[in-house]
Amino acid sequence: GTVATQAISLTGVKNDLNAIAQAERLYQAQNGSYATLDELISSGALQMGRRSRDGYSYEVEVSGNSFTATARHSGGTGGIRWPTLVVDQTMEIRQID
Repeated sequence: GTVATQAISLTGVKNDLNAIAQAERLYQAQNGSYATLDELISSGALQMGRRSRDGYSYEVEVSGNSFTATARHSGGTGGIRWPTLVVDQTMEIRQID
């Protein structure tokens, strides 16, 4: 049902965030800085065919020696509460709401 669908979607989103974080680590090692999502994709550090999954969209903010990748759901799916997830240079995926 709905709970299983949500769990599957969240697993995919967490995998995507992990891939973004790994790409940031690679990009930083090669270039000495972190990158936006567009830069990660265009440089080849991140192989991501789409920038969204199951109502979630991804964004990356870069500031000095840090980055934050956020997965935010557009909402409106049958009253289900979809959490916002983030990952940063610590490589730890966290739920922020």
